[in-house]
Amino acid sequence: MSKQDSYKRNIIKHLYFSGQLSCAELSQLTDKSLPLTTKVLNELIEEGSVQELGYALSTGGRRPQTYSLKSDLMYVVAVAMDQLITRMAIVDMRNNLIGEVEKVELKLNNNPKAAEELRKNILKFIEKSTIPKSKIAGIGIGMPGFIDVLKGINHSFLKISEGSIVSYIESEVGLPVLIDNDSSLIALAELRLGEAKNRQNVMVININWGVGLGMILNGELFRGYNGFAGEFSHIPLFTNNKMCSCGKSGCLETETSLLVVAEKAVEGLKKGKVSRLKNLVLENIEETAAAIMDAADKGDKFAVELFSEAGYNIGRGVAILIHLLNPELIVLSGRGAGVGKLWLAPIQQAINEHCIPKIAENTEIKISSLGFQAELIGAAALVMENFDMLDSALEKKSFDDVVA
Repeated sequence: MSKQDSYKRNIIKHLYFSGQLSCAELSQLTDKSLPLTTKVLNELIEEGSVQELGYALSTGGRRPQTYSLKSDLMYVVAVAMDQLITRMAIVDMRNNLIGEVEKVELKLNNNPKAAEELRKNILKFIEKSTIPKSKIAGIGIGMPGFIDVLKGINHSFLKISEGSIVSYIESEVGLPVLIDNDSSLIALAELRLGEAKNRQNVMVININWGVGLGMILNGELFRGYNGFAGEFSHIPLFTNNKMCSCGKSGCLETETSLLVVAEKAVEGLKKGKVSRLKNLVLENIEETAAAIMDAADKGDKFAVELFSEAGYNIGRGVAILIHLLNPELIVLSGRGAGVGKLWLAPIQQAINEHCIPKIAENTEIKISSLGFQAELIGAAALVMENFDMLDSALEKKSFDDVVA
């Protein structure tokens, strides 16, 4: 890839995340001269990749021309996995989901064929979309587990006999593939396009079948020494003698996850709890969790109690994060963000009880505006975050092929 093509890709990356920028802003963001930026922008306009939007609002002086990407310039395949369900979507250059989000049941635990099933489902989804591969920038995949981003390996799930998950899927699909931990991608989505944008120190909590954590420190995603930082679920917080999915007991997850909320709901109904909830079964955990969240949103006393208890226990974990890292913001994201403000009071109560007031006084708590789509948005963001390096790393098609 030539330096010129690499710079074009860098401009496209910044426009993707910012929506619209002036030439001066692009020059500053890419650390290139204004004449060079102007030249490359004009080339991108001639190629039909970038369009002029008009003049920005005046802050004094001459109003600058702003630019944006054409929404159909190209697309990203975004894949969001949890331990039970895999969702797939096509995302355009304005972060719009194109068509329906496809959902398939794909269990990761004790499933030796999980990687094969994932590869087949992705290939089928791309073929069904009718979008030519030449218009797809890449495939971003978020997944639970201990992910080695550089090697493309998941140490927890999706085992394959040789090579990496990345090479395994690329060999069949013929497109660049990037993978990352689901909670890290949710944090990336919040950092680039959500509540954490332009923030420096933020903890993003992914409330799902477990309770994950993405950490933003000094304005960047923090993964730790070998990429395994943020295992919030497995803080040993309780002496409840409950076995966790990690094999230990008493982890935060054992009192806070949506799976635990569902189990307590089923158990409570059997004991005669009064509720609008009826006929809950753990065998269909996704529908059960959705029903409990819906009931809580409608004010069902039992459902609200379940989330209040889970929220308080999440708050105890958050208190630890505040003491250790002094974040300016806590974002509640992922599937569980669907119950919205119901989380805020019990989490704040736990912080009030367990935090030194001076440390916690400036920490905000917000519900993600991206919600359950955060992982899909983060998977697409992963591809675009690396867009200026994809071809050189994989030695595949030229930039002109991508935007053709």
